[in-house]
Parts: sequence; structure tokens; C-alpha cells
Amino acid sequence: MLSNTIIGKIESLPPLPRTIIEIEEFRKKPNKEAVDLLKIIEKDALIISTLLKISNSAMFGFRSKVETPSRAINLLGINFTISIAIGGTVQNLLMTNLEPYGINSDDFMRVSNISSTLANLWLSKVDVDLKDEIILPALLQETGKFIIADIVSNEGKVEQFKSKVAAGASIEVVEKELLDVTTSQITAKIFRHWKLSENLVNMIEHVDDVSNASEEYKKRTQILDVIKTAAYIKEPLSDENVEKAINKAQTYGLDIKNLKLAIQTLQDRILDEM
Repeated sequence: MLSNTIIGKIESLPPLPRTIIEIEEFRKKPNKEAVDLLKIIEKDALIISTLLKISNSAMFGFRSKVETPSRAINLLGINFTISIAIGGTVQNLLMTNLEPYGINSDDFMRVSNISSTLANLWLSKVDVDLKDEIILPALLQETGKFIIADIVSNEGKVEQFKSKVAAGASIEVVEKELLDVTTSQITAKIFRHWKLSENLVNMIEHVDDVSNASEEYKKRTQILDVIKTAAYIKEPLSDENVEKAINKAQTYGLDIKNLKLAIQTLQDRILDEM
């Protein structure tokens, strides 16, 4: 049961910009053309700047600088571009101090991009349709942290939150203990409020509690859990978090070989960036 404070925060969120509504409508089309997506995102300077910034990060390993949105779409693909456009806009709308988590908004965006890139590298070798479905929720699944951080700060519980995490408790356990809710539940509520697709909401809603996911969405929720664990908000792709992610993938009966290769590729790219 969500508290009135959380419900109030979600209901008072600004509406999604027209560009994102158009992208969401475009995303649902069976046949998508890059030129049509370009026409939509060209109207939004923030999306263009985010797209070019991310395209030029070492995470993608492109050999030459990406200078135009059309080249970015061609290199990243339609689904990845959609994810970046929606992800960057959502983060901008929710911009909150993430102090309870010990990170800033740039750290958050980096982790989100690591997550979606990991989904892309891993699942493109396993199931392309599944990859196209998972990239967006992989990027967006931590969105609820903005609301939680805001409430924790307003209630003066930042130090309590940080000390529990520092003592070894998982972030999800601390969220549940202090607010009786976790990130994945809040993220699902935010996206329902914005009337984003139920498919997206259902994949994310039980990532922090996979056993409660419906059979229809369980595998996708498990995949998101593995990605979230590897790209954990604190120390993404650290040896400890990677080991936990691989163990989870093994327990869930997911592909391990390509997961390990994808993680190694990403770790190498991030090392090059440093």
C-alpha cells in the first residue's frame, strides 16, 4: 500500500512532453522507419543533445565522432534511440537530489546507459525480439529512485538510509524498511500515471520481488533483475555485482555464456573511457 505522500508526489508530476507522447505512439507501430523517428526527435533540443552525448561515449565504441541525430539513429538502431530519448526526458522531468543513494544525476544516467547497453549486448546474441523489448525497461527501471530520494530527504532520513546501506543492507531492503516500498514498485506507478504501455509497467513492477511477477512477465522481469544486479547503482559492473548477477542468471536458467561476454565487453569499454 503506497503512502499518501508517495501517491501525492506521483500525481503532482509534470505531464510528459508532446515529443515523448509521439515517440511512445511511434514505438507501438509494427513497422517503424528511422526517418519518421528523426522527424519527431528533431523538434526536441534536449533529446538531440542527450542522444549525441551518449552516442559518443566509449560504451558504444564507435570509431568516429557521431555528429548528427540521423547518424546516431543509424548506428544505435531505432529501439535504442527511443530508449535514450525517453530515458533522458524522464530523468530531466524528475530531477531530484539523489543524495540518499550517494550518487548524482550524471552517475544515475551512466548506470542507466550501462544497463541498456548490457541488455543490448547480451540479448542480441540470444533473442533479438526480446532484446528490443528489454532495452527500454532496462534503461528506465531505476526511475523510482528520484521519488524515493526526494521523500527520504524531506523526512530527514538521509543519514539513516546511508548508514544502513553502509552497514551492508541492500538498497531494496532499506527502501522497504524506511518507506515500505521499493524502486520497482514506484517506477511502475510513475509509468502508469504517465500512461506508458502496460507491457513496460508489468516488466518492471516486480523486479525487486521477482517471485510475485506473473508467469507471462516472469522471464523478462528476471532478465531485468540480472541487469539491475550487474549494473547496480553503487559500483556498476564491479566484480562482486557481476558475480551476483551471474549467480542470479544461473538460478533463473538464463543464458550465462553471452551474459559473461557482454559484461566483459562493457567492462573493457568503460576501462578505455577512464
